[in-house]
Amino acid sequence: MKTKLFTLLFTLAAVVTAFADPGSIRGSIKDAKTKEALIGASVLIEGTQIGAAADVDGNFVLSNVPVGTHKIIISFVSYQTKEIPNVRVESGNITVIDTELDEEGKALQEVVVRGNRATNTEVAVISEIKQLKPIAVGISAAQIQKSQDRDAAAAIRRVPGISIVDNRFVMIRGLGSRYNAVLINDVITPSTEVDTRSFSFDLLPSNIIDRMIVYKSGSAESPGDFAGGVIKIYTKRRPDQNFTDVAITGGYRANTTFQDVQSHTRSGANWLGLWGADQTLSSAFPKRSADFNTLSSQERAGFGQLLPNSWALKDTKVSPDLRLAFNMGRRFDIGNVDVSNITNINYSMTNQFSEIDLKLYQNGLNANDVFEKYKDSNYSRQTRIGVLHNWTFRFSPVFNLEWKTLFNQMGNTETVVRDGQRVVDGYDIKNYSQRFENRSIVTTQVSGDHKIGDLTKLNWITGFGYTGRWEPDWKRIRFQRPTPDAGSEAIPYQAVAPIDPNPIDLGRFYSKLHERVVTLAVNGEHTFGNPVDREPNKIRFGVYGERKDRDYSARFYGYNNVGNASEILRGDLGSIFAPQNVTGVDGGLTIKDGTKDLDSYTGINNYYAAYLSGDVNFGSKAILTLGFRGEYNNQQLHSTIVNERKELVNNIVFIPLPSLNFTYKVSEKQNLRLAYSSTLNRAEFREMAPFTYFDFNLLADIRGNTALKTAKIQNIDAKWEFYPTTNELISVTGFYKHFKNPIETFLIPTGNGLAYTFINAGSARSYGVEAEIRKGFAESTNRFFQNLTLVANASLIKSSVDLGQTVEGPDLSGAIQKYDLTGITDTKRPMANQSPYLVNAGVYYAEPSGWQWNVLYNVFGQRIFAVGNVDNPTVYEMPRNVIDLNISKKFKNNLELRLGIQDLLNQPVRFSQDFNHDGKIGSDVTTKGPNADQDIRKFRRGSYFTLTAAFNFGRRTIIP
Repeated sequence: MKTKLFTLLFTLAAVVTAFADPGSIRGSIKDAKTKEALIGASVLIEGTQIGAAADVDGNFVLSNVPVGTHKIIISFVSYQTKEIPNVRVESGNITVIDTELDEEGKALQEVVVRGNRATNTEVAVISEIKQLKPIAVGISAAQIQKSQDRDAAAAIRRVPGISIVDNRFVMIRGLGSRYNAVLINDVITPSTEVDTRSFSFDLLPSNIIDRMIVYKSGSAESPGDFAGGVIKIYTKRRPDQNFTDVAITGGYRANTTFQDVQSHTRSGANWLGLWGADQTLSSAFPKRSADFNTLSSQERAGFGQLLPNSWALKDTKVSPDLRLAFNMGRRFDIGNVDVSNITNINYSMTNQFSEIDLKLYQNGLNANDVFEKYKDSNYSRQTRIGVLHNWTFRFSPVFNLEWKTLFNQMGNTETVVRDGQRVVDGYDIKNYSQRFENRSIVTTQVSGDHKIGDLTKLNWITGFGYTGRWEPDWKRIRFQRPTPDAGSEAIPYQAVAPIDPNPIDLGRFYSKLHERVVTLAVNGEHTFGNPVDREPNKIRFGVYGERKDRDYSARFYGYNNVGNASEILRGDLGSIFAPQNVTGVDGGLTIKDGTKDLDSYTGINNYYAAYLSGDVNFGSKAILTLGFRGEYNNQQLHSTIVNERKELVNNIVFIPLPSLNFTYKVSEKQNLRLAYSSTLNRAEFREMAPFTYFDFNLLADIRGNTALKTAKIQNIDAKWEFYPTTNELISVTGFYKHFKNPIETFLIPTGNGLAYTFINAGSARSYGVEAEIRKGFAESTNRFFQNLTLVANASLIKSSVDLGQTVEGPDLSGAIQKYDLTGITDTKRPMANQSPYLVNAGVYYAEPSGWQWNVLYNVFGQRIFAVGNVDNPTVYEMPRNVIDLNISKKFKNNLELRLGIQDLLNQPVRFSQDFNHDGKIGSDVTTKGPNADQDIRKFRRGSYFTLTAAFNFGRRTIIP
């Protein structure tokens, strides 16, 4: 009887167990000595196929584990395998295992074992995004390498909701670059541009990047000055292996390479993007135009003879592009200190030639009624030097010290030859622009990471940054002659020398910008309860301080004739400004100073912030993160006017910025997120500085507005995300943003020419939806599909600006006034630079044998390039489909060859004018009907072919 009863009970238990809900096992795996996570450690239930690999934090999850007692086997290369018997799993419950592995105690040949958290792989970035409290997307160094993107600008456009303007400025969710905050290694970067708030992403070569994370929702830890996103760029830190690599790349661009072009000469080390001392103004020149222009014409001509006669152009054949890269990483010990270093040196010289169709219209009753038409032959040569030098010192498992230095210098030599007509006036026109620009960025940071017990972490960063931008001796000249009648002989061109200097006709422009930034940040995190819980309660706190100093100065000199100098002005470009012609006497030339006092300014910005945020857990599935950030900012702007320093701006603002991020875990692979944040958008120095800058390519003036106010933004985001495997994801995100006093460009009403400024609109809103998918086929039985990965993302966005009845801005004299918009411009329109849709897609294939290829696609919807008014309609940048193809092959782990074809379709870059003011550009841009739209600017960049050979000199493997 007892035997039967035991058998019955055993059978019932087996049945109950079979039909019971399964449980799960989760935990963490660490190095027993260093306490660092063992990324990729294998966890397996003996006798089953249930297993997992540890993620970037050493955590693992085994789902759908049958109820009962199991043996767990944990293994990792060069570590002793651990068996944990009698692990009990109960129905619907979670069993937690937190364990450590010991090293095997015997060295593997050519293997050095280190504890190191990998952050630059696709799995690592996906795992990081999954665990972040704010809504974020990102791209890893591994994916960048597959795409063969040359710089950060090319790489980041693969991220959902992102597009690129002018091949260097990032737009997130269709919002202009002014609405982005950019941080390098957690320190805010300065703007690299004079005219607007923008960071030039093409300054960063892709091979120095560890990963880029784009935060779409706000948090207390992030800077409050954003609406599109916060872009955090992390450069490479500690190598996972000792290595020395070199690479050389040759590039061929259709319509550029081997073409005959015209360029100009700059003295100095042009191949390094530097210029000679003769390109700068002599210190003998009087500082103020009022003092200079009171001199006699002969005295002024004497100063003019100090300027080199470097106007002549030279014919040259464009050589192929060249890129060189040297990379080295080392890890070694100094006593008990683990030391690592990464050094990266890049050099490139690239070329771009375009023939640009440029047209201006009368904008009367009929479309395409041409006022001016030109053909620009635009040739530019860019050189870039980049150096990354990072040191890491690991004193103990609880204290790390890092020193990171990044230097980038870019030189751009641009020559524009403009041929065309002023059709209505009946003149043939030939213009020349000879421009050189140099930009330099240096950042150096020292940071420390501290662990105070198991519950508290503390890190600090102190840094210094410098940005420099120079435009030495930008030369511009305009020739004209009456358009000859049919059959008649054309008369020679004559240079136009106006009585007073202006930026269009004839002159030399000099500018320089220096900006210095000192930063200090301290961040802390304290965990409550068991620190190895999957979602322990945490509190985060920190302070951020920044002092920014900028000084900008511009000088402009124009040539004018004394008496009748027609004979000289009809000469060729290389002889007109010879010293014997710049005499200041009758029949000769002299110079005048067209500089205004407001063309130079100094700016000071003091920025201080403090934040506090904490997690509130609602069971094991829901977590709420509440944050509060307070930001104090003081912007000051000064100019020296008639030898007296004048305060133009002194804005002191304190703004509280609350934030909320909520995550609900539908399952271990599926999350729902909600986020709210209050953010802001400050005006940049240049947007407030009331000096006028002339854009030769667009024939437009740009001036600042001292009356600008800080914009305030309310952000709401919702996201569903699903992670089928460690390197797969599917997500859908919706967002809504409301702006108060958004900063927008404004076309100043003027009788002729284009003059832009910056104004505060009344309000604006932007909303949309984003979708992203990353799919692999690792479980397929087909080898081709096993090696295949599909990546795609798309965004649909709508925005609108309500300017209100009046806006406040400068007139042509610089005086601030209120503009009544009645009859001047539309009071409602989309936000400037906002794209209504964005699509990115990629097919990646990688064989274990070393073959890789990918095909990448990108397109954005038409977006406002230049805001217009009734007399000058809005100009849109039109969509263009871009397809890139990359193929690479590794040979014996030492040599890699890469072939890249970018912009395979070579569709035209096209800017079109909304003549009929219906907010869109139609397909009819050739007729003169009332509904036709008009092409303003159109050209092709040319498909780009690159061939790279990369060689490594042996790697000593370091297993993370």
